Amino acid sequence: MGIEVAQSSSGIVISQRKCALDILEETGMTGCRPVDTVMNSNSKLLPRLGESLSDPTRYRRLVVKLNYLTVTRLDISFPMSVVSRFMNSPCDSHWDAVVRIFWYIKSAPGKGLLFEDQGHEKIVGYSDADWAELPSNRHSTSGYCVLEGGNLVS
Repeated sequence: MGIEVAQSSSGIVISQRKCALDILEETGMTGCRPVDTVMNSNSKLLPRLGESLSDPTRYRRLVVKLNYLTVTRLDISFPMSVVSRFMNSPCDSHWDAVVRIFWYIKSAPGKGLLFEDQGHEKIVGYSDADWAELPSNRHSTSGYCVLEGGNLVS
């Protein structure tokens, strides 16, 4: 997994910086342009939206590699769940979304999780759902996060 741990006066940071850089290098995207947002908020990804990819195995391989980063990069968890929906028959619009995730990772490859001592040990959970947001099949997407002592753990 390539998890790196760094301790500072603020707390402990865990990241997968080397893993992120290795993935960018392996895919030939070390020279890509960085972006500040992981997904284009104006576009909806749908099945069969655009041309089918001539080599879907590359799409699948890259999505699997990016999934490793979700251990410490919770900011890409939702976009990864979206692009993972199209593993069976990816199109060029889905490929563009995966490439944008790489661009986003390039902007801060060392981003990770900070665990601070915030003076309490409360466990708090939040959840949300979009209720039938997917126009293709009217399925809902839900998500959650759990914080322990004010630190994100899941």
